[in-house]
Amino acid sequence: MNDQLQLEERMIPIQIGEPRRQRSCSKRELLAGHPLFAGLEAEDIDRLVDYARIDQYAKGAIVFTIGDPGSGLFAVVSGAVRISGLTSEGKEVIHNVIHPGELFGEIALLDGRRRTANAVAMTSCDLLVLDRKDFIPFLKINPEIGLTLLSVLCERLRRGSDNVEDVLFLGFSSRLAKTVLRLSAPDQSGKRRVRATQKEMGQMIGLSRESTNKQLQSWVRNKWISVEKGGLIVKDADALEQFALEN
Repeated sequence: MNDQLQLEERMIPIQIGEPRRQRSCSKRELLAGHPLFAGLEAEDIDRLVDYARIDQYAKGAIVFTIGDPGSGLFAVVSGAVRISGLTSEGKEVIHNVIHPGELFGEIALLDGRRRTANAVAMTSCDLLVLDRKDFIPFLKINPEIGLTLLSVLCERLRRGSDNVEDVLFLGFSSRLAKTVLRLSAPDQSGKRRVRATQKEMGQMIGLSRESTNKQLQSWVRNKWISVEKGGLIVKDADALEQFALEN
């Protein structure tokens, strides 16, 4: 349910400079292909395309921080965005990593209240932005989208409940295996790649970087994964799934 990191410096997004037709094509593909908007008529998609814009963020740039006004919804066109919060001791806790085709900030789209988490670009990113001031009037004449949006939020709730159960009942190794599988996404070559550092993966489950590395190296020896700079590649997802169930 959290939207999104508290860094010291905010970077202003830069509008992408390609021709309007190319930008619109990218926006249309993302909106029409997402379950939230897939049932809309072509003319309704056209209206959303006109409302939406694509902003570009450099690696490490802040998308928004805790307490920022909730102005609308984001979707990842390319790159990856880290969603995180802070503990009472001021330590960062990573909630999720958002990949291309996925949304974040849905809650602000509905209630417009301040952000409850932080979002930062893990890589250079193209993000689709849909402002609340444009979306709410659209929602009033397309109420079926509200029902779909509720189902998206319910899925986030279920995921949060699953995470709580994992903390209560699973060991660190199993939680790491599930995290690796959840973060993995196919690249253009079809490889399942995780674009998160060992430190970031450890932060998601409360494990030190050293302990995370030790477990990952055992999976490297088993040829379940291969480690690369800034992430890893999943080579045997079935083995990782079985490991998560048995440990």
